Amino acid sequence: MQLTTEAKQAIFEKNSLQKTSKDTGSAESQIALFTQRILDLTEHLKVNKKDFSTRLGLLKLVGKRRSMLDYLMQRDINRYRAIVKELGLRK
Repeated sequence: MQLTTEAKQAIFEKNSLQKTSKDTGSAESQIALFTQRILDLTEHLKVNKKDFSTRLGLLKLVGKRRSMLDYLMQRDINRYRAIVKELGLRK
């Protein structure tokens, strides 16, 4: 279930501003990491329907991603639109 270090570095390289794996703090990198974790937890919950602690963690991650997206939308609408399009998010 855990993301490996290599997988995280690949996510950071693909979605960071400087295109390096060292840029772990940018909003785009964080949103991409949250999105990957949300997808993994969603797949887990499809199999384990009664795992309520994982469901709670999933809801917290969705809230964190939403607040990060709201922050990015207020700061730079073009970066917001680019990350939403790249990750295929609905809003």
